Amino acid sequence: MYWLFGARALRRRGILGMNRRNAACILDHNPRALFPVVDDKLRMRELCRRLAVPTPDVYGVFTFHGELRHLAETLSGLDDFVIKPCNGSAGRGVLVVTGRRADGFVRHNGDLVSFEAIRHHISDTLSGLYSLGGRPDRAIVQQRVRLHPAFARISYKGIPDVRVVLYRFEPAMAMLRLPTLESGGRANLHQGGIGAGVDLELGRTHHAVQRNRLLERHPDTGESLVDCEVPCWPAVLAMARQVARAVGLGYVGVDIVVDERHGPMLLEANARPGLAIQIANNEGLIPRLRAIDARLATRPPRVNGETAPVPGGRCERAADLARA
Repeated sequence: MYWLFGARALRRRGILGMNRRNAACILDHNPRALFPVVDDKLRMRELCRRLAVPTPDVYGVFTFHGELRHLAETLSGLDDFVIKPCNGSAGRGVLVVTGRRADGFVRHNGDLVSFEAIRHHISDTLSGLYSLGGRPDRAIVQQRVRLHPAFARISYKGIPDVRVVLYRFEPAMAMLRLPTLESGGRANLHQGGIGAGVDLELGRTHHAVQRNRLLERHPDTGESLVDCEVPCWPAVLAMARQVARAVGLGYVGVDIVVDERHGPMLLEANARPGLAIQIANNEGLIPRLRAIDARLATRPPRVNGETAPVPGGRCERAADLARA
């Protein structure tokens, strides 16, 4: 019977569970036809190009195994880059290279990786080893984002990112995801990264967890994880809103990195954002979703007397990309 009391406690705290997320958020607000836009990183990049939303540059795309004969040419002159699956999830299959030596390439964690190992990794990616559903995939060779100085003390050998969950195109909750030694320098919670809740108004962290355990300091750097400012916060929220409206999904997670030189850049969007963001914020999503519903229900009429439209429906640009 203990599970029953646990469920009641979660409801009292307004925790959004997976079943309710799927039924009330994803099914009601996310047209299935638009999922391919966010699931495919190249389609998402094309949409961002049309919107003039900054994204990391793409140096090359591999679709077939036969194209690997051009790998040396693609990597020629590149000292740092990222290789990722086009339809990957949970950070699987992402290979980050930070330098080049005579005997190979240097990964973000300092390990040496040979050219043949990179070739094999891309071959695995094309075979669908890291893709959603294990389907054949494409591999993207992409610009590596540079660490912003504001994150230097709370990041371990990797680049943090910001996840903003938007409901009806309004930010509902946000967290800063930080890499650790346990996560292998990746900002991925499933692999041992840190999730730090971010105040939507102030852009500062207020609560942090690693594998559901409360943290006050980064386990590898020893620096405080509370009251850390996310640089360019208004621009991060503005980009998240713009992308959410463009893809036409009413419940979406938008992942943004803050580059040292270029500022906020879109990484990807997710039509099925996870629920761990509630643990990172020590707060449930349900009250925030209800507050957005109430706020939009009282939206003032337009100048011509018509009621302002409620956010929803699909964006034509996103629909065009979904049909492509």
